[in-house]
Formats: sequence, C-alpha cells, structure tokens
Amino acid sequence: MKNLNKILIAFISVLAISCSGDDVENRPVIVKGTAPVLLTPKSDLIIVLDKNKEADMATSVVWEKATYDGAPTVVNYSIEIAKTGTNFATPSVAGVSTSTFKNFTVAELNSAVLDAGFKPFVENSIDIRVKSTIGGVASTPQISNTYTIKVTPYPAWPNWGIIGSATPTGWDSDTNLDYDLATKKYSTTMNMVVGEFKFRLDDSWTLNYGDDGKNLSLEAGGANIPITVAGSYTIVVDFTAKTYTIKKN
Repeated sequence: MKNLNKILIAFISVLAISCSGDDVENRPVIVKGTAPVLLTPKSDLIIVLDKNKEADMATSVVWEKATYDGAPTVVNYSIEIAKTGTNFATPSVAGVSTSTFKNFTVAELNSAVLDAGFKPFVENSIDIRVKSTIGGVASTPQISNTYTIKVTPYPAWPNWGIIGSATPTGWDSDTNLDYDLATKKYSTTMNMVVGEFKFRLDDSWTLNYGDDGKNLSLEAGGANIPITVAGSYTIVVDFTAKTYTIKKN
C-alpha cells in the first residue's frame, strides 16, 4: 500500500507540473474545421497570355470558404501552383486573399507562372489549389481539391532569338533563346547546319547583333556569324556585355 501511495503521489506531481500555467499558455491550440473547395478555374482552362493585354483579366480563382471550430476569425488563403504530377512537392504561391476569390490580370498570372519556374512560349501543365490557415492560432493548414490548367506565359524580359540559314528554321523565323534569371544570360542548344546566323530582338530586324571581327563580341547590325561544321551547338549570350560563346557538343 505504501508503494502504491508513493506511485500515486509521484504521478499527481508530474501531472501538476505538466499542467502548470506557463505550460498550458505555451501549448499550441490545434483548431479543426473543413477545407476550402476550389470551384474555378477548372481543368478545361487553357490560357495563352498576351503581353499586349497585360491589364486584361486572365482568370479568377474562386473557392468555397474553409471553416474552423471556435470563435469566428480571419481566414487566410494562399493560391498555390505546381508542375502537374509533382504532388505539390515544391509549391509556389501565386497569390493570397482573405476573401473567397482572387482575380488575376494577365500580367499578374504571367509573373506568378514565371516565378514558379515555368518556361515562356511553352504550354505548361499546372496544378492549382487553395490552402487556408488562420492567424493568431496554431492551426493545421487545410488544403482544397486540385484542378489542372494549361498556361502559356510570355517572357518578362527582352525576347531575344537566333535566326539564319544555320538554324533549324532558316531565315524564315526565330528560335527563341532561353533566359537565365540567375546569370542574366541567354542560351540555346540546337542542331545547326553549315550556314550563318544572327541574334535579333522581338522577331524584328530593328535591333539585331552580329560579329564583325569573329572575336565573340557583338556589334549592332554586325556581320553574320558563320557555322562551318554541322552539329549540335550550345550558344550562350550576354547582351549586356555584348559577348557570346559558342561550343560544339
């Protein structure tokens, strides 16, 4: 009996310590509820964003509100996007709201898609969902259902391309160069034939670059750059420094 009493006293002491005022005050309160329900845009949406219509409405993301048990509070919503099939392993926040909708202009959606790592001039398959949380209280995020949309963004940087008889499309049309946000350089890897090429801006001859001295420096309106051996080439261009490199793979 004495041993039993000692065990009970020890248990009560531990319970009293664990339930002290400071401990209760610092303990997170998990608030339960129901997740938001994404209504639009649905999976049949295909958007080709137009740089000339940046102020126009691209789409609206609309959802049914999330609910939380307890006293009414402000619910914060994040619209998340991710590459289709990645299960939102690395989601990007396209926008936030405390309402049950978020309107996106062409410029806003284009920026959100590019910031998430999607390429311009390519139809990207994008998963979209809504996540809800409440401020001031530790709550488990609630996640909506997912829809998949297709979006083709335009570059938010100058649109440089390569053109010429050495390129796959000849002198008829440009092959767009990829832009690296980190290095601020443009690049492409392509199969080239014996011929010539130049760089030009916005599919126009208004501003174009060639190489007068064949010394890997660029001059406005300069001479065509020759390719003397057919094969796969990687070209990297720095239009700020007016230099380029070209390497046969």
